Amino acid sequence: MIFRNPSGAPELACDACGCRWFDRMTDRCYECGEPVSAEARSAFAQALSEWQREIGVALQPDTAVAEPDRPDG
Repeated sequence: MIFRNPSGAPELACDACGCRWFDRMTDRCYECGEPVSAEARSAFAQALSEWQREIGVALQPDTAVAEPDRPDG
């Protein structure tokens, strides 16, 4: 399930228990252990990408996460 946090950013919550915390290495909910479906991950990536465009965050090609500026050297 995707919801909006107080700042308006999308967040992904477990469909089984509503928990917002996932182990990103195993794609399972920390609370109940339910797997996060590929469809839920894809929908979240799309919602995050759309929100980043709305707020004017520059994205790297083919990603839904903005890359931070890094100093050279």
